[in-house]
Amino acid sequence: MPAAAYELKGGRQFRKGLRAAGDDLTDLKIVHGQVAGIASRRTRQLVPKKSGRLAATIRTSGTKTAGIVRVGNNSKVKYAGPIHWGWRRRHIKAQPFASDGATESQPQWLPIYSRYIDSALLKIKGT
Repeated sequence: MPAAAYELKGGRQFRKGLRAAGDDLTDLKIVHGQVAGIASRRTRQLVPKKSGRLAATIRTSGTKTAGIVRVGNNSKVKYAGPIHWGWRRRHIKAQPFASDGATESQPQWLPIYSRYIDSALLKIKGT
């Protein structure tokens, strides 16, 4: 399947159509969680590892609207943002490991979305 097989515009309307077809979007939360898991595995491979503390903070979640990969926390590992995006005044060069992880893992997670959208469209057309 070509990488540009789907371009989903209007995610809100898509979810609204699914709800109208009787779907509670639980499947979409599961799909988002799976996709976030795939992206997080690649992110874990790309994260800079001096002590391993930053890599240990990578976590995922899936909601009805997005797959989320979070890195860092507010207590002990506050530096995830500056490492990822850089900080010019402090001479910290950007290392976009999370963005790159999501982008580089796209060939693995895109088919999951494609299968879900195909089955969801059949459900919507059935109403």
